[in-house]
Amino acid sequence: MSSGLAIDANESLYERLRSFDTPPLSLESRAGALQRFLTIPSGRDRPGRFWRVDFEKIAPDASTIDFAAGSIEVESADSAVLVCDLATAARETPLLLARAFGKTGIAATKFGALAAAFAGRGVFAYVPADHGCEEPIVIRYHAGAGTAMFPWTVVLAERGARVTIVERLTAEESFVCGATEIISAEHADVTYAVLQTAGKGARVISNRWACPGRDSRVAWALAELGAEMTAGDVRVTVEEPGADVRITALFFARATEHVDLVSTVEHAAGEASSETLVKSAARERGQARFLGNIRIAPHAQGSDARLRDDALLLSTTAHVDSVPALEIGANDVKAYHGATVGAIDADQMFYIQSRGIEPIEAERMIALGFFEPAVEAFPSAKLRDEIRTGLAEKLS
Repeated sequence: MSSGLAIDANESLYERLRSFDTPPLSLESRAGALQRFLTIPSGRDRPGRFWRVDFEKIAPDASTIDFAAGSIEVESADSAVLVCDLATAARETPLLLARAFGKTGIAATKFGALAAAFAGRGVFAYVPADHGCEEPIVIRYHAGAGTAMFPWTVVLAERGARVTIVERLTAEESFVCGATEIISAEHADVTYAVLQTAGKGARVISNRWACPGRDSRVAWALAELGAEMTAGDVRVTVEEPGADVRITALFFARATEHVDLVSTVEHAAGEASSETLVKSAARERGQARFLGNIRIAPHAQGSDARLRDDALLLSTTAHVDSVPALEIGANDVKAYHGATVGAIDADQMFYIQSRGIEPIEAERMIALGFFEPAVEAFPSAKLRDEIRTGLAEKLS
């Protein structure tokens, strides 16, 4: 019975796919991507004592998939930068789009393949050579109740370009599976920040991948503060020397929320540096996992890679797993990882309470201070204040 239902569901997805015969992908490419999604494993843990989500069984309801689902708003005050939707880019600047769209390997992963199968709504941002954007480009994605949305963002930064992009993702009770690709040339500087505040009942899956050029800088700053289920995969492939990579992420699982984040930095070229910092917390029955990968190829001599992950447990029923992993093939490198999982320190609580502060407020102050090193990595004071407010609401 269950096998027959699965076949029917898959047929419904293929049927729905026919309405997506539009650029930037052909219908044949979309069908191949959907086939990969249905057949390859996710790499996530199976459900068990602490995990409630079976990622192998996650799939959108075909009846909720619509090419026009969701809304997109873009704010850009810089006329020198090309910012448009994917359909316009595929029609008017196909050669520029082709240099970045699908070039990172996202579509080879399970949920990246799902995003590729139904890609259509999204944003293309092109920054010309030696141009510096003074103000951030802001992209707002919103998925309405009962819909499935597959937003795809593509960033192409030429030599010496400098840009900051802020993505704001909101959703009601919906399914979101998005992708972000960053391709940069030499000496470019790209910062991509995300604030995800989806509502209860939403499922949000993100696939983010960057390929920095020689002597360039790429920074991800991710705040996952919403949704009933959040799964993120952020990756940087260093194929040119001199690259400087920064990944900063924070998340807070409370009530029955589930967060699963994987970060990967592939040092395929030497003389490059990377730093990953993750701060997380869980309370009530919140469940979370972070898997941090650093891989240094045998020929990537001179690499400098650091990873730090700290998790704060605010309830005895909450659970966070921290799994840092190093794969080092070269012998002339610097590589470091550290991870902590624990409750608020009793001495800290005593010290603050001895100053006349109530226990609840003391816990709130310590928890907010715990997140501050990650919050400081976000690119504007306004955004940082919004994140602090979101964290405070999680603690209320």
